[in-house]
Amino acid sequence: MKNIELVVPIDKDNVSIERNEEKCIECGYCRKTCENEVTVARMYELGKTRKPICINCGQCANMCPNESIKEKMDYLKVKEIIKDKSKIVVVSVAPAVRVALGEEVGIKEGTNVEGKIVSALKKLGAKYVFDITFGADLTIMEEAKELVKRIKENKNLPQFTSCCPAWVKYAEIFYPKLLPNLSTAKSPISMQGATIKTYFAKNKNIDPKDIINVVIAPCTAKKYEIKRTEMKDCATYNNIRDLRDNDYVLTTRELAKWIKEENIDFRNLEEEKFDSPLGKGTGAGVIFGNTGGVMEAALRTAYYFITNKDLLENAIEFKSVRGMQGLKEAQIDIEGLKIKVAVANGMKNAKVLIDKILQGKEQYHFIEIMNCFGGCINGGGQPKIPIIDMQEVRQKRIEGLYKDDEKDTLRLSYKNPEIIEIYKDFYKEPNSKIAEELLHTKYEDKSYLLNNK
Repeated sequence: MKNIELVVPIDKDNVSIERNEEKCIECGYCRKTCENEVTVARMYELGKTRKPICINCGQCANMCPNESIKEKMDYLKVKEIIKDKSKIVVVSVAPAVRVALGEEVGIKEGTNVEGKIVSALKKLGAKYVFDITFGADLTIMEEAKELVKRIKENKNLPQFTSCCPAWVKYAEIFYPKLLPNLSTAKSPISMQGATIKTYFAKNKNIDPKDIINVVIAPCTAKKYEIKRTEMKDCATYNNIRDLRDNDYVLTTRELAKWIKEENIDFRNLEEEKFDSPLGKGTGAGVIFGNTGGVMEAALRTAYYFITNKDLLENAIEFKSVRGMQGLKEAQIDIEGLKIKVAVANGMKNAKVLIDKILQGKEQYHFIEIMNCFGGCINGGGQPKIPIIDMQEVRQKRIEGLYKDDEKDTLRLSYKNPEIIEIYKDFYKEPNSKIAEELLHTKYEDKSYLLNNK
């Protein structure tokens, strides 16, 4: 057993990460990261809990210099499933992946390689490849509508974002009083997964049982998220027991490893487009991968829901919520309605903000929290960065996503033609009954984990 003062304890049943004890050199980086940056290791005593507490964020793996801690590898399972011709493998790619995967093959940091990713996944055997920026736009439609309703009713404010599964689990364990304040909107991958096994399956006349949903994500906590008990709304809708909204999550690093093992010349691949009808996203969906991006995307659509007017082009960027600062706040004036917002970049900063709110020192309407510094671009499954280069590479990834937003002709989620179509044909309107059934979720007080019960 390694020195508990130097290493993060990892339970053998952890669905996201694992440790190879033989490779551990007891450098202390994982412990310092979990204790000082993620803050989890300082908020419980192992002797008082049944198991080590982990929010599955994988930042300890990012900081491990010897590959002792790494994500649980699921790509080998997907490789085997692809051989089964009775199964239809559908792969959805998260925004932050496209500006980081190229680093694994020597492409400049921050370069968007989404077209090559689509091409590589088709070569690996995926039948359909979708863009999770579609799911991000869907999340914005639901979350922004929810926010406007809460503000009008002055109920359960501030509303916290809920697309970061590490933050959601953190709140469930350490701040269960805040659970009514979390947006009930599922994350983009969970909305997308439920939609594929309902709307898409029906459109293509595919038996949902034959679909294997695979997500390529920058995040190890997503491996935990898809296994949450409640993430199976497609099963209820289809009346098929044990059906899950998503089946596997592969990290950016896993996909890079798989591509290399298959000897695919990624740099020279012809670019391909995402498939439809879940392949079109807006610039608002793309910036989800950055700290402040969810907030900005939601404000763009909330403005429309409140005023029934589009933002002018010169007002579409909410730069006050951008940047790598630990805490950002702003007051947004929407035709006389003043909305106070805050963005927490990294969990140690989130904890400072939350404690102030609970002490009555701060009041907000809307708060974005992401566990990883910089947002999803720095997720626990992204290509590793030497410590000396971390700030620069994170910034390049962030800039890559903002550049995509700037050049996109569609920058407002509600303007996405595929979003318009899916509400017309299936979800009816944001927060409708069927949207609540498939696109929203609930949370559980998990503070019992702290008391060895």
